[in-house]
Amino acid sequence: MPQTILLLEDDKLLAETLYEMLEESGYKVDLATTGNEAVDLTYENRYDLYIFDINVPDMDGFELLKSLRNARDQTATIYMSALVDIQSIAKGFELGAEDYIKKPFFPEELLIRVRSKLPTHSGVFSSGDFSYDPGNNEYKRSGQRLSMGSTQEALFKTLYENLGKVVDREILLECLESPSSTALRVAINKLKQTTGLPIENLRGVGYVLEKR
Repeated sequence: MPQTILLLEDDKLLAETLYEMLEESGYKVDLATTGNEAVDLTYENRYDLYIFDINVPDMDGFELLKSLRNARDQTATIYMSALVDIQSIAKGFELGAEDYIKKPFFPEELLIRVRSKLPTHSGVFSSGDFSYDPGNNEYKRSGQRLSMGSTQEALFKTLYENLGKVVDREILLECLESPSSTALRVAINKLKQTTGLPIENLRGVGYVLEKR
């Protein structure tokens, strides 16, 4: 599954250039040209990375990120802006952005920064005595192969693909054959018992597979 990026940029030429570069690099990109359009897309989709211009119509990039962080959305964010004064840069980081790139810039420079924020899962993932090899889809605990049912596997992969991020319970419910709050709680507990993974519940929000 390709990693997903929400790109907010109202300069049509720059937006198209960045969109094509990111898509060609293997990312799935949604493009917004206004702050309100970006908000709507965050309601409808989950993203691995946000790339926000600041001076955009309706709602600027600062206000947008502030509202997302207030809604407990901790998605990694890169600002790109012609605002190069220290106050603007400081504000970007204070609001929770992980990076700030000054315009004008070479598109390849942005790609380098994106790759640093979205490292590709490679090799074997391990946590405690549990391991997962994405190359051959093999699960092990204490060196012994695990047989994961379809529901457990779907839940694990959804959490694994969002490692360290809270996954909304509505998304996890889609992994169940007969979705309900009780069924999700039971399925998550069973997954934890099977794997020993550090899966935490944020009451009323969702679950997160913690980085350990």
